[in-house]
Amino acid sequence: MGLAWQQGPLSGRAVGRFLVPQPLPDRLLFAERLRRRMRVRFGGAWIADSEDVLLLHEPGRYPVAYFPRASIDDGVLLPTTRTTRHGELGETSWFIVEAGDGRAERAAWEHSDPPSHAEELRGRVAFAWRAMDAFYEEDERILGHAADPYHRIDVRRTSRHLRVLDGDRVIADTTRPLALYESGFAPRWYLPREDVALSALTETDVRTFCPYKGLARYYDVGLRTGAAWGYPEAWTEVARISGFLSFEPDRIDVVLDGVRLRLEPGQTVVAHGLDRGLDADEITKPLT
Repeated sequence: MGLAWQQGPLSGRAVGRFLVPQPLPDRLLFAERLRRRMRVRFGGAWIADSEDVLLLHEPGRYPVAYFPRASIDDGVLLPTTRTTRHGELGETSWFIVEAGDGRAERAAWEHSDPPSHAEELRGRVAFAWRAMDAFYEEDERILGHAADPYHRIDVRRTSRHLRVLDGDRVIADTTRPLALYESGFAPRWYLPREDVALSALTETDVRTFCPYKGLARYYDVGLRTGAAWGYPEAWTEVARISGFLSFEPDRIDVVLDGVRLRLEPGQTVVAHGLDRGLDADEITKPLT
C-alpha cells in the first residue's frame, strides 16, 4: 500500500478516514520532492539523471516520477502530435523516446499547461515505466514503479499457533511464524519450511515480483491452485522471510490461534496504469 493506491488514505478505498466535518473530494492529487537521486536508462544509455524529481501520487495509481527537462539528455524526447487530457492536470503532450539503439513510441509525457495549483509540474516529464530499460536510485535498480516513501514493511517473530489445512490434512503446523506487516494491509504469515509438509506442495511456473520484497514463486496444494508462495531470496530489507512460505486464506484453510483467517478487502495486489505493472520479466530479463 502507498499513499494513493491499494488501501492508502488518498486511494478511494482507504481502510481509515480523515476526521474532518466535510467530505473530501473524491480525488486528491499529492505532489512532493522525492529527495533521492533518480536515473533512467534506455537504449543502453543514461538519458535522465536528477536529484530534483517530483513524485506525483494520484488516486488508484502507483507513484509517478517527473523529471525536470534540464535533467534529460538533449535529443532524447521527440515531440509528437498526440495529446490527451488529464482530468485534473489538463492537456498532456506525448513524446517518442530515442537514445542509443532504442526508440519507443508514447514513452514519455508532459502536462503542457497545468493549472496554477499544480504549477510545480510545469516543465517536467514522466517516462512510461515499461517502455524504459530500467530506473535507478543512485546505483541501485528499482522495479515496478517509483519507490513510494509511504510504503513500509515490518517483520516480527511470534509464537502464535498457525495451522494450514487441506480439508482434514495438515499441511503446516508451527508456533514460530513470522508476521509481515505491510503498510496497512492485513498481516501475512510466513512459515519456516521445516514446519510445512513440502511433499504436499507442487511448484508452478507462476512468478511475480513485489517492488519491496523481490521475486515470488507459487505452489499448488492438491487442487488448490496458487495456495502458497514464497520468496527464495527476498530482498535485503525483508531478508528474514527468505525461504519461508505463506498461504492464501481464500484458497486454503489458514487457522491462527484457532480462528480461521479470511482474505480481507483490498488485500489483492492490483497493477494500476497502462504504463506500469508487476510483471516478473522486468526483474528477470537482462539489461541492455
